[in-house]
Amino acid sequence: MASIAFFAPIGAGHVNPTLGVVAELVRRGHRVTYAVTRHFADAVVEAGAEHVPFTSSWESLDMAAPQMHGKELVRAMGLLLAETRVVLPVLERLEPPDLVVHDGPMAWWGRLLARRWQVPSVETWPNLVSNGHWAMSTKYTTLNPLSPRFLLQIARIGRFLRSHGVTDVRAFIQGDDASLRLVMLPRAFQYAGDTFGDGYLFVGPGLTERAYQAGWEPNGDLPVVLVSLGTAYNNRPDFYRMVLDSAAGRPWQVVLAVGAVDPAGLGPIPPNVEVRARMPQLAVLRHAQAFVTHAGMGSTMESLTFGVPMVALPQMAEQRANADRIAELNLGVTLSPERLTSETLWNAVDRVAADPTIRERLTWMRGEIDAAGGAGAAADAIEKLLPLPFRAF
Repeated sequence: MASIAFFAPIGAGHVNPTLGVVAELVRRGHRVTYAVTRHFADAVVEAGAEHVPFTSSWESLDMAAPQMHGKELVRAMGLLLAETRVVLPVLERLEPPDLVVHDGPMAWWGRLLARRWQVPSVETWPNLVSNGHWAMSTKYTTLNPLSPRFLLQIARIGRFLRSHGVTDVRAFIQGDDASLRLVMLPRAFQYAGDTFGDGYLFVGPGLTERAYQAGWEPNGDLPVVLVSLGTAYNNRPDFYRMVLDSAAGRPWQVVLAVGAVDPAGLGPIPPNVEVRARMPQLAVLRHAQAFVTHAGMGSTMESLTFGVPMVALPQMAEQRANADRIAELNLGVTLSPERLTSETLWNAVDRVAADPTIRERLTWMRGEIDAAGGAGAAADAIEKLLPLPFRAF
């Protein structure tokens, strides 16, 4: 039995895709610990891991999540540095494992701990990845590399990393020392997917049943449309009000997740609309004929797993890249949130639910997800990197 330590930041889109991998490693007899905030305790325990809680500095922030471009990208880098300073001293007291699995984009502490413990590290990438053929920065995350704010932030990050023995800051930030990158989407969804070499293993989403969440069943015969803007950029009472005002009398059962927005301030709720702060998303998607989504990669992969066509309303740079890919592959349609009307929204919902070509493409993508291997393929790859007494051959 090997000891495998998982590390992830706060954020459902970074935790949920890994839980199936955790469950599979536990099923194979390994001891798995998972360091993440208390919000994910039930999910981690259900997957069979030992939960290692820490308090995130981001939980107390009274501000909107930063956008991932321009000045906002610089602010995001500062927040990530601050989080690493807070989390690392708590987690470095843990007993060294045989292997570390950590979130690639954000869990810098996992990268530092694997280096300190001198154990192999596997990075999980729950989003699109970049190389010399395609990169988010070419279109979606524009940044002036000569900006004084950016250069100052890089200097701060460099000082911190050098204090922990890191000499090549660029290589560290890019994760070049990782033994393997597990990309939690199928290669077919990745832009320029065939240009990524052996260091990237596209395994698709590793989903679990999420029994810790309440179940959900339709309350009638109407087709179901799920509407959710995710967990980070969802403070859109204007949008939710538009959905409620326009849903009455339509031939849909509307399942609306509103996050922290108070439903009482949204006005009357039509009888064909169910409103909650958060929905058991997988349970709803099992019954849905359409999904109005922010196009976060976690939600996108969950929708594709269940073959549900999407109407994408991206709220930030990474989601715009996902939404463009959804449209490019004809897995749904993309609308501009800034120019959205109730008419364009409902026309899009009706269209994606009825379009046979979209249905054919969804069937194709479900086949690509199955072929990627999911949690089983990820666990196979991880076991090959374990020390010899625990290694799978």
